[in-house]
Amino acid sequence: MGDAASRELETEREREYSPSSCIGGNYQPYLLAYAERSAQARARWPGRLNLRYGPSEAQQLDLFVPVPETLDTANRPPPLLCFIHGGYWQELGKSDSSFAAVHCVEQGIAYAALDYTLAPQATVAQMVTECRQAVAWLIANAPTLGFDAKRIVLAGSSAGAQLAAMAAMPAAASASPVAAAILVSGIYTLEPLIGTSINDALGLSLDTARAASPALWPLQHFPPSVVCWGEVETAAFKHQSRDFAARLRTAGSSCHTIEVPQRNHFDVVLELANPAMMLGAATLALIRSL
Repeated sequence: MGDAASRELETEREREYSPSSCIGGNYQPYLLAYAERSAQARARWPGRLNLRYGPSEAQQLDLFVPVPETLDTANRPPPLLCFIHGGYWQELGKSDSSFAAVHCVEQGIAYAALDYTLAPQATVAQMVTECRQAVAWLIANAPTLGFDAKRIVLAGSSAGAQLAAMAAMPAAASASPVAAAILVSGIYTLEPLIGTSINDALGLSLDTARAASPALWPLQHFPPSVVCWGEVETAAFKHQSRDFAARLRTAGSSCHTIEVPQRNHFDVVLELANPAMMLGAATLALIRSL
């Protein structure tokens, strides 16, 4: 392949893995919407903020637990939806991730927004470890925090979907540590990021990219999942979701796929727990099935 053709392929791959390329390049209004809606949610439903699940400064989460009046009649603690934010492993945080809290607590579901150390201060492998530590901490502390340790659902958007999938991954032949997963606009095979500008801060090598790719892990005991993406996304992002969903089904895991009309990579996740929206309805249906 000639140099010109090679450069053209590299340019195309850069565009395909730049989700803002579908919306004219400016994704800042969506980040502002995350922050504003999250602040509104915290003002309306104050939670327990800055709970530490590990020793580093970033290992914190915010937790919102519903009042008894909203719980089901089974006299059991509520399920938990734990959300891991995106930002290409390099931006955003839990303060931008509370937007689904009110919808959750109104439906009798606890909600957690998770922080983790970002690149370049941490590698993707270290982020995976932190998210797994968070899940273990939530399970261990569920009785005192007020939710059901056996009904924890991990959700993630974009890079957060990769982290959620890795944190939900079964160990050896045992069951997953969580009950289900909601994976939105994720990247499940990281190797294509090598050679793009996204990898400047991540520093992925071929080996580390493959080790952090959920699609390349054994998926036989992966929990029931929803794999979702927006209609207005690049072909690469759509392929990533469809391919991972197909791998889950081949492995025998229950997986429901959704392409949400007129939504893009950045706004589809705002539907997360809204019962009036396609993704929200699927999320709530999966949680209620547990």
